[in-house]
This record gives sequence, C-alpha cells and structure tokens, in this order.
Amino acid sequence: MKINKFPNKNIWSELIKRPVLKSEELTEIVAEIFKKVKESGDQALIDFNKKFDNAEVKNIRVSDEEIENAEESISEELKIAIQQAKENITKFHTSQIPVIEKIETTKGVICWRESRAIEKVGIYIPGGTAPLFSTVLMLAIPSQIAGCKEVILCTPPDKNGNINPAILYTAKLCGITEIFKTGGAQAIAAMTFGTESIPNVYKIFGPGNQYVVAAKDYCQKFGIAVDMPAGPSEVLVIADEQAIPEFCAADLLSQAEHGNDSQVIFISSNEKIFKQTIEETEKQIKELPRNEFAKESLKNSHFILLNTIDEALEFSNLYAPEHLILALKDFEKYIIKIQNAGSVFLGNYSCESAGDYASGTNHTLPTNGFAKNYSGVSLDSFVKKITFQNLSKKGLQNLGKTIEIMAEAEGLLAHRNAVSIRLN
Repeated sequence: MKINKFPNKNIWSELIKRPVLKSEELTEIVAEIFKKVKESGDQALIDFNKKFDNAEVKNIRVSDEEIENAEESISEELKIAIQQAKENITKFHTSQIPVIEKIETTKGVICWRESRAIEKVGIYIPGGTAPLFSTVLMLAIPSQIAGCKEVILCTPPDKNGNINPAILYTAKLCGITEIFKTGGAQAIAAMTFGTESIPNVYKIFGPGNQYVVAAKDYCQKFGIAVDMPAGPSEVLVIADEQAIPEFCAADLLSQAEHGNDSQVIFISSNEKIFKQTIEETEKQIKELPRNEFAKESLKNSHFILLNTIDEALEFSNLYAPEHLILALKDFEKYIIKIQNAGSVFLGNYSCESAGDYASGTNHTLPTNGFAKNYSGVSLDSFVKKITFQNLSKKGLQNLGKTIEIMAEAEGLLAHRNAVSIRLN
C-alpha cells in the first residue's frame, strides 16, 4: 500500500490514477475477437471458451435441464437470502416508475413524456474468480420491471463447461431463461452481432474486467448502447475521529479482494485512526482466502492523511469513486458536498457490502472516474423516453407566430410554411 501524509494538491492528479492496461493494446485484442465472432459465430465462442477459460463446451446455450438442476444444488439458506435481496431490490427499483405528467406549456399546447422499455437487452455476468450471481439480481430485476421483451444473459463457464448454479438459480428466479456459456470480450461481441444461438441485442449491461470494458466501448461502433464503463471495482473511505478502524479496514478489503486490478483509497483527517486502519488492514488481510488478490490490489492503493474532511471530500470528488463511504460523525452535513460518486454509504454501519447484495440499491456503478458523468444502473437504464405533444387549433394560433419568426430567422421556410398553412 502507498502511504501519503498531507500530499500537496499539485500531486493529487497522480494519486487518482487507476491501474490500467494500455488502451491501444486492449483495442487491438478486442477488435480481433469481434472479427472472429462475427465471422464464425458459435464456433468462435466455443474456441474462445477453450482458449481463455480452458473449458470444453459443445452447446453455447444453457439447457432447461441445467437450469432446473441448479436449484437442487443450492442450500435453502442461500435461496432465502437471494429471495430477500430480490424483494428489497424490487421494492427500490419499483419506486422509480415515473408518473406521467401532462404540462400545458401554452394555452392549447400539451406536452408530456412516456417511458418505453428497450426491447432487447443483454446482461453480462462475470464468472471467473467470483461468480457474481448478485449482479443477476441487479440487472434482471429492473429489466423485468421496465418490461423489456427479450433479456438474455451471458456468463463464462468453468473448466467443466458448467455455469455456477447460483447464477442459474437467480436468473430463473428473475425470469431469465435464455442463458449462454460465453464470457469476456467474446460475449460482448456475440450480443453485438448475434450468432446461431445468441440473438443480438440493443443494449448491453454488466461489469467486467478491462477486456469486457474495452469490448463494451468497441461495440458502440456497431450501434449498440451500453449501460456505462464499469470495470475493476473501487472504494474510497473517508474517516474522522469517531470511525472504527476495524470496519474501515474490512470495507477496504471487501473491494480489494475483487481482483488484482481493483483499487481502494482510505482518507482520514485523524492520524490515530489513520494509523490504526493501516494496522487493521494488514491484520485482516492475512485471514482472507482471497488475500493474494487483495495484496496485489493494495499495491495500487493509497492511504492518505489530510488536514480536514472538507479537503477529503474535495479529493473524493476529483477521484469520483464507484463506492464512497463516509465513516463520519456528522455525515448529514457533508452529503451536499458530494458531487461525484456512484453510490454512497453513510455512517459506521453502512457497509459497502449492503449495497452489493441486499439493501435495494443497484451495485452496477461507474468506475475509473466515470462517476463524474455517469449514473449507476437504475430503472431508467432499461427504458427510453419519448416526448409527446398535442396542439389544438387554438394552441397553434397562440404559438404559431413565434414558430414562424424563428423558422424564418433560420432560413427554414418550409418549417414556417408548415405553420402558416394551418393558420391560413
């Protein structure tokens, strides 16, 4: 870990950098994968399964029998946990259904906006070192609430050519039965072009490693929308004198264990808490089964001591974290100062894991500084908004002269005539 005490602001730009591969190298690799998938379809996916995941897969599509058998492989305890999480996520996202409000902008001119579901969406679920069945909940639930007609899921197989049963169970629970055994950039390519088995979609959702992020960027060249740039996970914790070092360390490590390209940032204005959190992190990491990932992640992570919490928030807004934890006594007064963050956790007991699994908020969030201009996934992510207007004869009379003057000023006389012919 990198320890920085009272760093000058002129080096903050260095401290906010994430560990990344060269974009040119990524783009070249991804472009070749897309080319092969477009040319060879399912066979390319089968070949990539063997090359990247060491998996022998004959059929890309997960069978109904595999989905049914998955339910028997999961403990009742896990099923109950998944169902409770589903209820909370459903409740929170259902609350986002907008109420249609018709506005009379001018007498006789009525305008409003309605949502329409994106008809075909694809969900990508990482399944490598950690099979993220929780992400199935986060993406499948709002897609169902939105009313998407076709929702498919792609996830990489294990070495035996199987999908983790928790992913299959959760997918079925959320109404998804079209599941395919393919991961990485090749899965994004398959959902972009379509193959013999996998239909093409209009928008792709889901987090992944840097190859997946690069593929999601590349697929937009072919007219496919994506949720956001969602790559390696990250968290920034801000702590004052009342923070609990054990809790802070646990939150940092909960993100560090995702993978060796994850990054965590700890900032405190209290030197005692700062020192104790570093010691607690070093202690707890020894007990983690995935501590090799966490250790690599910590090499690219920063522990920063600053003078004030206001200064810490200034740094946080510059960093724009995926997850932001305020382990502060009076966190309410700092909420208004948060400008850039994917999801925020307030107080000592709001652990980031709650948002990852079961509080109800969505855990598919912008990373790598994209919280400056992207929101996390919500119900809005699965719909598009269409505006409507209805002008009565009186309404056009009230507004017509304004339109005619503006159209003529732009030199668009046919636009003016479309009004004039009605007024005359």
